[in-house]
Amino acid sequence: MNRRTFVGASITVGGAAAAASALSGCGDAAPPPEQQTTSVAMRINGEDRNVDVDARTSLLDMLRERVGLTGTKKGCDQGACGACTVLLDGKRVNSCLTLAVMHDGADVQTIEGVADNGRLHPLQQAFVDSDAFQCGYCTSGQIMSGLGCIDEGHTGSDAEIREWMSGNICRCGAYTNIVAAVATAAKNA
Repeated sequence: MNRRTFVGASITVGGAAAAASALSGCGDAAPPPEQQTTSVAMRINGEDRNVDVDARTSLLDMLRERVGLTGTKKGCDQGACGACTVLLDGKRVNSCLTLAVMHDGADVQTIEGVADNGRLHPLQQAFVDSDAFQCGYCTSGQIMSGLGCIDEGHTGSDAEIREWMSGNICRCGAYTNIVAAVATAAKNA
């Protein structure tokens, strides 16, 4: 046996062993775990709702897929962009980072619940007047975060608004106008 034959045989035997190992158990895969669904009662935009969800469903996915409120956007799905911001019991929350079942009985406000009988909320109007959006993808999260910022009293200066809105990313770079809109709405509140 020469060196070339030995190396070729070794590769063949090693490949066969790896393939056998990879293929073993292919038909023996465990069935997927059963979905555990539960009913969650929430007040969403002023309306009492009971929603059946899988226990692993994020609040964002519940709102978009089960309730049909698609104004809340899925940006990064990791809590880094703020596009999914909603108000949960009056506090800003990245809805992609929390499970729906954790908030049974909670009060949730999304962008769809901000306007009053078709009349824009003052912050929404300030966004329009200040040209505080370009592509619009982040706008719902920006507005919800801005509402939280105003309610929390973090609008004393442009620098303070920028700091407290820093969890919301605008890829178009409309930050100056977003800060102006929040400041305007805070002054008029």
